[in-house]
Amino acid sequence: MKILFLGYTSSPLIEWIGKTDEVKATDERLTLQEIQEYGPSLIVSYGYKYILRPPVIRAYAGSIINLHISYLPWNRGYHPNFWSFYEGTPKGVTIHHIDEGIDTGDILLQKEVDFTPEEDTLSKTYDRLRQEIEELFIINWPRLRLSVVTSVPCQSRGSHHFRRDLSTHWPLLPEGWDTKIHEVEKLRVRDS
Repeated sequence: MKILFLGYTSSPLIEWIGKTDEVKATDERLTLQEIQEYGPSLIVSYGYKYILRPPVIRAYAGSIINLHISYLPWNRGYHPNFWSFYEGTPKGVTIHHIDEGIDTGDILLQKEVDFTPEEDTLSKTYDRLRQEIEELFIINWPRLRLSVVTSVPCQSRGSHHFRRDLSTHWPLLPEGWDTKIHEVEKLRVRDS
């Protein structure tokens, strides 16, 4: 089976997939023609910075999955970890189908995540979310690759954020991504 992996090219998931399947990994923007030339049976997106265009989505409908570090439908789009603390929304990870919306495709797998007291910065919680999504993927890879995971529709409620949305809050984070979670939560209280 041929798998196209889009996004974090240093991800350990690439090696994992390579144990059972031929895998091509890239973080470059690909056209439909370039994807078709490779001929994947399944496309896995994880940390891919480009939005897949409708022709790609239509050509591979039901065969594109995304690994997202939020508990959808909360925090679709960019910087979901920050927004989950700032807005006080559920924290977790989701594997879902890609459709023509932003993180709106049918949900395949989800896991809510509670953080330990030691996981007290945006950076540490981000690392934990990446660990959780990778473990969820690995445990379920045999079923994901064969498309035998039952999906459920992603609810329309929730929240969505663009890359630019963080720009008004970034100057208020004293340590950048090493800012303590309680500092982010204080911003929410201050802004409400």
